[in-house]
Amino acid sequence: MGATVVVGTGPVAFDDVIAVARGDATVELSAEAVAAIEDSRTHIDRLAGSGQPVYGVSTGFGALATTYIEPEKRHQLQRSLVRSHAAGTGDCVEPEVVRALMLLRLSTLATGRTGVRLSTARAYAAMVSAQISPCVPEYGSLGCSGDLAPLAHCALALMGEGVVDMEDGRRLCAAEALAEAGLTPVQFEEKEGLALINGTDGMLGMLVLAIADMRSLAKVADITAAMSIEALLGTDRVFAPELQELRPQCGQAASARNIMKLLAGSEIVASHRGGDVRVQDAYSLRCAPQVAGAVRDTLTHATTVAECELSSAIDNPVVLPDGRVESNGNFHGAPIAYVLDFLSIVAADLASMAERRTDRMLDTSRSHGLPPFLADDPGVDSGHMIAQYTAAGIVSEMKRLAMPSSVDSIPSSAMQEDHVSMGWSAARKLRRSVDGLSRVLAIELLTAARALDFRAPLTPAAGTEAVRALVREHVAGPGPDRHLAPEIEAAYTLVTTGAVVSAAESAVGKLE
Repeated sequence: MGATVVVGTGPVAFDDVIAVARGDATVELSAEAVAAIEDSRTHIDRLAGSGQPVYGVSTGFGALATTYIEPEKRHQLQRSLVRSHAAGTGDCVEPEVVRALMLLRLSTLATGRTGVRLSTARAYAAMVSAQISPCVPEYGSLGCSGDLAPLAHCALALMGEGVVDMEDGRRLCAAEALAEAGLTPVQFEEKEGLALINGTDGMLGMLVLAIADMRSLAKVADITAAMSIEALLGTDRVFAPELQELRPQCGQAASARNIMKLLAGSEIVASHRGGDVRVQDAYSLRCAPQVAGAVRDTLTHATTVAECELSSAIDNPVVLPDGRVESNGNFHGAPIAYVLDFLSIVAADLASMAERRTDRMLDTSRSHGLPPFLADDPGVDSGHMIAQYTAAGIVSEMKRLAMPSSVDSIPSSAMQEDHVSMGWSAARKLRRSVDGLSRVLAIELLTAARALDFRAPLTPAAGTEAVRALVREHVAGPGPDRHLAPEIEAAYTLVTTGAVVSAAESAVGKLE
């Protein structure tokens, strides 16, 4: 069992989301959260017995909010809410997404603004700690009233209904999984069903995971760009600090410093420093920091939005500190949806530039002496010709994925919910786009490493050589054509596990 994440009344840290979503961290409520939950529940209990209609406590939901529900039917009201809203369809999303959204829902419960009972919040935490991941179908959320259907599938599991995935890969009915973990299904009381499903937690969890992945991939892009620049006999002079200072974009400067650090001491770069008739390198080489840097700046903006949302208590209605229960619109996913779409745009552009560098290394009219398609025996062998096709196909799909979801809206709930964010859809396509970027960078990595081999006996810089050597530990060097797909997958694994960044940093120090 890993570390324990203590969930309090304040924001959850990025690292804690990753630890729960991708690790085996358990969760527990802080003493402050326990007090806040118990205090807010007293207000719900008071209102439940008052006889006045209160949304989520003694009324129906959505367009049925004006329908008063008698006390004897309120348990059924909460069960019916969860069952009817657990209406997703399609394949189940990844367990890491489910664990992230459950942690973030627990974080909102811990603020004391939702009115759930302490026993319910602790049961939810126990399900997370037991590594029980409810099966959440891919389709169902409009990103307004939060991620209703995805969260309802999680609440359904807490009731002992539906299907869940276990840590060991087994898929069980929820009641069996809870029993195996020594947990008891929860019977929801007033407000609780609504409190468990009304949040932006799914799209926010996917945003946090994407930001973490893209921060690493921005470094990988600098590494593969440096390798390609070196392999294509490009210059490092355009990355000089005095040139970057003329345009003080923070991300651009960081990317340029990384590339300069990675190319320092390169025999290949030094070999053509004098007497080169080329005036300028192509944009995909010369402007690498401008694009990778803009990706970093976009990530900074997305992080600001995510941190605000991590500090939020998203529910409707909410229990205010003075005991009032008020309706609000904080569940609307627009702030998150916009940056999810923005990140899909920059991921596509970063991949597009990487694909252009890959293509350049394969074209004898632009590769400055490299063999056609980096083939061992051109004509007999095709080298990396089709690897570039694969990269181009991925980039083409990523451009389609860059079309924003957040500009769309389809009214629901008899026009009561007449504008929605589609943030869940934005998050789902971003996950596919991040995976595509990883694969395009892997193909550039594989191609650049092979191109550097053809520059022997000149040696690469320490940073790029460390990465080339890492690739050679898993993929053989130039030779007759081999089955290429496994080599691409090996490079993809090196990219996504952080091995590429670690290898470079072992040689040149920390990258930005």
